[in-house]
Amino acid sequence: MNCYECIQQGQTVAAVAVCRVCGAGVCADHVQSQEKMLREPANPGKVMHDRPARQLTCPVCREAEELV
Repeated sequence: MNCYECIQQGQTVAAVAVCRVCGAGVCADHVQSQEKMLREPANPGKVMHDRPARQLTCPVCREAEELV
């Protein structure tokens, strides 16, 4: 799979991730990574995970999420 953003610019670069919103392949230069703390349903004991999860998006979807 190749990076969708690079293809739009006339280049062919291998994708290293898939956007979680639109499913486009993105290369290391275009992938946007954000950390998110995951919560479990309220049960006795621990509710928050120790380590944050990654959310990978393309630049277009990341910009759209920031506008909301």
